Amino acid sequence: MPVEQFSFGRRWRKIIAKNADLSRALKPAEATEEQFRLLRRYLNSRHAEGGMADMTMSDYAAMIEETAVHTHIVEYRYTDGAKRGELAAAALVDVLGDGLSLVYSFFDPSEPKRSPGIYSILDHIQQARAAGFPYVYLGYWIPGSEKMDYKAHFRPLELLLGGEWRPYKPVEF
Repeated sequence: MPVEQFSFGRRWRKIIAKNADLSRALKPAEATEEQFRLLRRYLNSRHAEGGMADMTMSDYAAMIEETAVHTHIVEYRYTDGAKRGELAAAALVDVLGDGLSLVYSFFDPSEPKRSPGIYSILDHIQQARAAGFPYVYLGYWIPGSEKMDYKAHFRPLELLLGGEWRPYKPVEF
């Protein structure tokens, strides 16, 4: 997604405001028990039947630490209230020559009204702009997949088709 063309409309600004009490910290690509506990809660709540449902701590560590590219973890923590200091969300991010690639993110499943997954994307769009990167890559998308539909809302969206990036034009009926 070309970040300079992305518009932070009302919907996106509301999500950013709902998460104004979160702090962001970049961490090395090293798996922690705290991250894994949050990942387990997330998977059990949102993807209990998915391919990652049986992920162990060693599987998680391999996903985080065994990489051939520059990778880091972004941790989001609550800065206020009863959960102050607790891990609210995390994102595994590859830093590429032309952008940030969001490999995987997970969050506190007890806070769905915050839209923490969407917030993480919005935050990375802001971070890419600040760093001078032209793109944020949202990863694989399967049209019609309920769990991936959120990606289609980040416009302008480009698809890699036949080795070439092309603007996504939704089919309207």
